Amino acid sequence: MASVRGLKKDVHQVLGDIIEAIYIHELTVGGPTEETAALIEEALTGFDELIVDINAKGVENKKAHFKGVFLKLENIAGQLVGKINNL
Repeated sequence: MASVRGLKKDVHQVLGDIIEAIYIHELTVGGPTEETAALIEEALTGFDELIVDINAKGVENKKAHFKGVFLKLENIAGQLVGKINNL
């Protein structure tokens, strides 16, 4: 991680792309469903959690903390992509 700003951009881009994929799925099936709405809500909740983690104060080892946040981002994104693929 080069910076906090870069990590925030990564979170925004990854989860934004996932939400965009959900919207594209909705367009192809004829509209939003309860499943897609739940996935969008899950992505937004994950975004909020990651931003709170990034902005945490009093972290002793920032480098390790930000690596952990990045791994959490990868985990959340992987789960969401898996759920999108199952739609």
